[in-house]
Amino acid sequence: MNMTLEYNGGSELLYNSVKIQNVNVEMQNGAEKLTMKDLLSWIRTHMIKERPEMFMKGDTVRPGVLALVNDCDWELSGQLDTTLEEKDVVVFISTLHGG
Repeated sequence: MNMTLEYNGGSELLYNSVKIQNVNVEMQNGAEKLTMKDLLSWIRTHMIKERPEMFMKGDTVRPGVLALVNDCDWELSGQLDTTLEEKDVVVFISTLHGG
């Protein structure tokens, strides 16, 4: 499934400072739909090269990382159960800053 991933607020530093990536996410074992939980697992396996704990906690994003699906807060659409579709845009914004 083709989609666009965007990283802002410092989260792009985990992805070699690349803010926008067009990706093709493989569906798992004949699944009929792709959820945010599937996408996050795919990101952890295929995209994060080091320090995944800076982006994820368990199977979800860390507290302080906002996730938007097509400009809608994922908390309004089911969080991990949010169903993704072809050409969706998923944005991750870190609100965590060092001091």
